[in-house]
Amino acid sequence: MFDWPQGHRYGATVSFDFDAEEVWVGENPENACRPGVLSQGAYGPKVAMPLILDLLERHGVAATFFICGRDAERHPESIQSILAAGHEVAHHGYTHISPTVLSLEEETIEIKRGLKALQDLGAEVAGYRSPSWDFSDKTLDLLQSHGFEYSSNLLDDIVPYRHASHDLVELPVSWILDDAPHFWFANDTWEKTIRSPREVLDVWLPEIDGIASLGGHVMLTMHPMIIGRPSRLEMLNSVLAHLVTTGAWIRTARETAQLVSGRVP
Repeated sequence: MFDWPQGHRYGATVSFDFDAEEVWVGENPENACRPGVLSQGAYGPKVAMPLILDLLERHGVAATFFICGRDAERHPESIQSILAAGHEVAHHGYTHISPTVLSLEEETIEIKRGLKALQDLGAEVAGYRSPSWDFSDKTLDLLQSHGFEYSSNLLDDIVPYRHASHDLVELPVSWILDDAPHFWFANDTWEKTIRSPREVLDVWLPEIDGIASLGGHVMLTMHPMIIGRPSRLEMLNSVLAHLVTTGAWIRTARETAQLVSGRVP
């Protein structure tokens, strides 16, 4: 389906939406005064990130971290540790607000402020993932005008592709390979139960194998505060080992986009 380098059967990118406190306050500012709610996000940079970086290092995998500008400002040391370990840092909005509810002026400010927050910490930002995996009718124009190389938001394929209307590569995502639909606990309603790592592994591995059999691209999407619990880190350990042993070309989102666009150095 796609000609992956060096004889690899399929491609894979390990990505994380950093989503610390900002995921709780972006569209719900009243949560800024709720320490218990915010502590769920704080677990990511405080506990999960060192464990995740250690796990990635043990497997020799470079990942992509999509980070909100406000979270970067709250946790500069965590972002610097990501960069120091050789991982990619990409744009995830300035606040965690969907571009679909913003005016053109507001969305432009989100792009610019998010870029500045990440660049001030030393990141070379090439990619964008919307906080909602959704666009306004101006998002792609804004990304192109601000020099982005790729987007990772749409769910319409299992291989990366170039947008027909813009000089941007799309790296498709999927809910099935996102940790949040499986593990997210809605404690405001108590209507969603938490799945076991074994159950999620039984969902992820067949999907990865199916994509591999078609020569596609696996885009894992995870959140430190969710995947960074000890039992789930062991699950991620198994997934990373599976990617390696089944012949995946594992690269960051930017490296994958460069392959598609022919911009590989």
